[in-house]
Amino acid sequence: MKEESKVVTSEFKHTPVLARERVQGISQLPNELLAKGKIIDATIGGGGHASSVLETYPNLEIIGLDQDPMAVTASSERLRKYGSRVKILQSNFSDFVPDEKVAFIFADLGISSPQIDNGKRGFSFRLDGPLDMRMNPNNDLTAKNLHEKINENDLADLIYKFGEERFSRRIARRIKNDLAVKGAYAGTTSLAYAIAGCYPPNKRNGRIHPATRTFQALRIAINNELEILKHFLKNAPNWLLPGGTLGIISFHSLEDRLVKVSFVSDERLTRITKKPIIASSNEQATNPRSRSAKLRLARKKQID
Repeated sequence: MKEESKVVTSEFKHTPVLARERVQGISQLPNELLAKGKIIDATIGGGGHASSVLETYPNLEIIGLDQDPMAVTASSERLRKYGSRVKILQSNFSDFVPDEKVAFIFADLGISSPQIDNGKRGFSFRLDGPLDMRMNPNNDLTAKNLHEKINENDLADLIYKFGEERFSRRIARRIKNDLAVKGAYAGTTSLAYAIAGCYPPNKRNGRIHPATRTFQALRIAINNELEILKHFLKNAPNWLLPGGTLGIISFHSLEDRLVKVSFVSDERLTRITKKPIIASSNEQATNPRSRSAKLRLARKKQID
């Protein structure tokens, strides 16, 4: 157990958001699916949520997916004690096709705490690091490649579309001018500093850092997050058994909007949550990442 804890803590320490609510979502499955069924954890991360599910429901098995090799290693170590009840694969959830239909599918979208807290991954400006932002380090496109190659108008459009950033034109102009005059940014903090300079002085000290939306936009574009989510929302209901449940946690309005529209319009599904489930005040106080989390659940109709 000490060795397991060391791996998880040092390599991929992550506190799952809305963990209790997720387990409650599983409890709503029909008895025949709860008695012996399979679950797809499409973003298994460090395996924290999967571990609580396996402990709570000893008859269930989990197929865990993650495109991040660091997460695959950490979750494999943490969940090794469950033996054949767990199968973990390095895969983007949009590329996966299960061998059989399952009782429950869950996806925790967006970026994880270990990815943010590792400066070498380049996701955050809190720790200086390379302009990377790849969830799968084997992919070729990085943040540095993207903003150097794209033209100013397209960069502005990208920042506005994926970051909902109203100063997108100023920011794109500043980035392209800096690249032309000074060359490549040294890292995430220098890029964030340049972005902040595009804000009027009286708007630089708001609730979120001025660079937050632009960093979000770059990350979404590099990892093709919204297109991958659309593909997942189209395919995932086909993976469910009748009466099975699809649960998705989103962290910004672009994701949540896609999930909401899909759950409302998909004739294969019935919404369980009319409004998204959000974290309690206690969880928000102890785990700041949970403050923007929204959980939506939908059930596969009995007609298959």
